[in-house]
Amino acid sequence: MDDHIGKALIADVEVRSDDSAGPPANGISVRSPAIRPKVLGLFVALGLLWGMPYLLIRIAVEDLHPVALAFGRTFLGAAILIPFALPSGALKAGLRHWRWLLAYTLVEISGPWVLIGYAETVVNSSTAGLLIATTPIVAALMSAGLGHERIGAARLCGLLLGFGGVALLLGADLGIDKLPAAAALILSAVGYAAGPIIAARKLDAVSSMGVVAGSLILATVIYLPAVPFFLPEKLEPRAVASVVGLSIFCTALPFLLLSSLIREVGPARSTIITYINPAVALVLGVAVLDEPLTIGLLAGLPLIVIGSFLGARRAQGS
Repeated sequence: MDDHIGKALIADVEVRSDDSAGPPANGISVRSPAIRPKVLGLFVALGLLWGMPYLLIRIAVEDLHPVALAFGRTFLGAAILIPFALPSGALKAGLRHWRWLLAYTLVEISGPWVLIGYAETVVNSSTAGLLIATTPIVAALMSAGLGHERIGAARLCGLLLGFGGVALLLGADLGIDKLPAAAALILSAVGYAAGPIIAARKLDAVSSMGVVAGSLILATVIYLPAVPFFLPEKLEPRAVASVVGLSIFCTALPFLLLSSLIREVGPARSTIITYINPAVALVLGVAVLDEPLTIGLLAGLPLIVIGSFLGARRAQGS
């Protein structure tokens, strides 16, 4: 999974629980927030795993069409999670709410995973990761627009900082020819912001495992009719390795690790890892793919991360 499915899981748990109120309704108990070696290991592992998707997508789209790539991710991810979701009845419960699960799937997986794949045929992985990191900023605006939350001074400051970082990144690094790719990434951020809202308010009766596994199955079915038109004549080993890596290390494994982290420290503290991901994506892009470390990235990264933190601050503390 990438980090935004994880955010949907966190939002789902937050709505049904409180860090200090004992065992939440979905049965996830929260332990002491002390930083033990296990907790630190989970934070580090998830920070790295959730920073990896943009690197692997960039590698894969050199040989695979974004539709074929997205299909591979959802198919393998679903195959890994179904054995966990089926025996517990979580998958069946999720599919009973198929209409809202379909809406969640479209905005959280089906649309963004193709759009991000397209964008990374044009822009660097580090740029993609940084623009997607604006999701909490978009979510704050959406929540305010829906009347769920108010935008106070701190959140307004965060929004302004975040948008300033985006403007700086677009102005310094991206020319007019790359604006469609940037628009695809921002549209993906909108979808990523809408997904947790749907999950928390319309799928609250479904366990997180049911939502994630069910949405991966639905996304696979959605992609399937188009896949034959986008399959390459030859599958390159690096593309196959990237798809497998995305499915295991960026989809299925993080879900299982995140569930463990939420049990250890609670949902609100778990969101800290989402602010590490843009930096991980930037470092991997520069170190592995030899992407340029530009002024736009260096200046935009702190503005967007700080802006996202301030923008999401009230939601985490509520």
